[in-house]
Amino acid sequence: MASLYKVKIEQLNGVGKKRAELFNKLGVYSVGDLLEFYPRSYEDWTESANLLQADHGDTVCVKGQVVSAVNTGFTKTGKYISKLEVFDGENTIELVFFNNRYISSMLKYGETYSFYGKISRTLNGIQMISPEFSQNDSNNIHPIYNLTAGLTNRIVSKAVKQAMAMLPEKINDPIPKDVREKFDLCDLKFALENIHFPKDTNALEIAKKRLVIEELLVLNLGLRQLKTVKRENNANIVKKDYSKEFESSLPFSLTDAQKRVISECVNDVMNMEITLNRLVQGDVGSGKTAVAASLAYTVIKNGMQVAFMAPTELLAEQHYKTFKDLYKNTDINVSLLTGSLKQSEKNSVRSAVENGEAHIVVGTHALITEDTHFSNLGLVVTDEQHRFGVAQRGKLLSKGNNPHLLVMSATPIPRTLGLIIYGDLDISIIDQLPPGRRKIDTLLIDDKKRQRALGFIRQEVEKGRQAYIVCPLVEEGETELASAEEYAAELMLNYFQDIPVGILHGKMKAQDKERVMKQFSDNELKILVATVVIEVGIDVPNATVMMIENAERFGLSQLHQLRGRVGRGKEKSYCILVSNYSFGPSYERLKTMCTTNDGFKIADADLKLRGPGDFFGSRQHGLPQLNISSFADTKSLELSQKIADYVMEHSHYLLDDEYRGLKSKISRLFVNTGNNTLN
Repeated sequence: MASLYKVKIEQLNGVGKKRAELFNKLGVYSVGDLLEFYPRSYEDWTESANLLQADHGDTVCVKGQVVSAVNTGFTKTGKYISKLEVFDGENTIELVFFNNRYISSMLKYGETYSFYGKISRTLNGIQMISPEFSQNDSNNIHPIYNLTAGLTNRIVSKAVKQAMAMLPEKINDPIPKDVREKFDLCDLKFALENIHFPKDTNALEIAKKRLVIEELLVLNLGLRQLKTVKRENNANIVKKDYSKEFESSLPFSLTDAQKRVISECVNDVMNMEITLNRLVQGDVGSGKTAVAASLAYTVIKNGMQVAFMAPTELLAEQHYKTFKDLYKNTDINVSLLTGSLKQSEKNSVRSAVENGEAHIVVGTHALITEDTHFSNLGLVVTDEQHRFGVAQRGKLLSKGNNPHLLVMSATPIPRTLGLIIYGDLDISIIDQLPPGRRKIDTLLIDDKKRQRALGFIRQEVEKGRQAYIVCPLVEEGETELASAEEYAAELMLNYFQDIPVGILHGKMKAQDKERVMKQFSDNELKILVATVVIEVGIDVPNATVMMIENAERFGLSQLHQLRGRVGRGKEKSYCILVSNYSFGPSYERLKTMCTTNDGFKIADADLKLRGPGDFFGSRQHGLPQLNISSFADTKSLELSQKIADYVMEHSHYLLDDEYRGLKSKISRLFVNTGNNTLN
């Protein structure tokens, strides 16, 4: 099959150069690509519907004989219209086609066909408008493909049939026979035949299982190889563990979960064969920074430097203050390097970093500029990894000799999904909150109670507290939802005339965002009206209320992140979700927020209800696009993990001949995503 990736799509009959460009828009450039362009859904033409029982609007299949001539004419608006009658053995149905002058030659009087379309019940009887149809079709389950303007489903199906005919009688299967037999997977040819043109529903399920598992297996193995490539040669071996010494200097006790994760990290940096490559996940307030500080302490005490990169200047400043506080009883020097520092201040910090006086430097993208040099960088820590591109992380790592990497994230991800998304990292989870962390009360209200909620916010402000109000859109006219700017103006005019209100949204200049967030952080602004730019990167312990407008517009994980902006101080905190949805999936999602504060339970619910997109708002940077599988399919994810374990046990680097096909697919997948480390 590998040779079919070299056959251009325009070489198929009926495609040509212009249609090839349309196929290219769908990501199909070769015959091989077309074979992997799987249907998005199927129409089941297996059984003919009972017309008397079919409701208006039902999409059904009707098998019947054409019992009238085709009558043609024009509608009042000038459309060409064709009508004919079909008898299914018990009832007659009228078929209506618009702007198709070939119907009379396509549907012959007295012949029997299958028709698939939507039922309409009118005063004149039962109608079906512009149905799909076929005669003597052996495939009763019809594939439906993603399309673009100019390509019909019929054109794509015809092209796929040609591509299928080009397959050799025996094709090299990338999954070896023993693996297929052990894990109950069909061979590749059967899978391709029955994913495009299934013999029946059972054959379709067998084919789909095989192709889903193959796709996840290729991704899984590719990411494991990336991890192997990245983790060779620990050039920064830590010889002594100082984590107990650091713990004894703290004015508070670490949780058991923090101690466990610190131990996992220290074991990695003391390993002679591999570098630390670890993701530390923990809910908001679980103490990830203390874990990073403990590891950094051990690395620094072993004679190396640490770089800590945050996504915003405000967050970098907050971490700088936290590290200064955590290290106040030690001899460790903490520096801050951000773009807004004066040039003389930047020069001073960079000099301290280069000569080794600065043991840990906290900063933003200023850390990765060409004029920032480290004396002996041994550990890189990045906060909220999904906010950085792979290239930015790589630039910081290049400042040292293969330094250790610790990634921190407060975005809870189900473990199985995390193994894929962060496939090049080991995963540690802080699944315990420090004692005294107060539960945030979450309330779901509709528009009618908004005024009461705003009155409650006023009460909290009068007690000296602060509040966030989040709305999802910025620009006026995008939908009927109010923009942040309009909404802020309305609040200041009608509710909070005497209260300082700030506004924050993604289209503001960086320095303006930083200024507004600093004003809120310094308690100059009492209420902050914002979009999701506050999802991460702002820590104001005095804020006790988070009100989220149109809450149904957000994923559960996003809502949980937003809620985590409050409840950071000693006072009782509240999250108010405003939505007019009182039933259905959106309502059930929002009720989940009211019943649990556990980020991992929420992440599991979000994955089941909406899929993985909501964990980051968009597809994870650098992760290959999936054709047929889904990260929400945890059962298949787990099976692919088992098969990957089995394959790696038998051929760690996939060097054996039987795994040549898998290795080829891995290389092609990762080259297509710009990650050619595996070549």
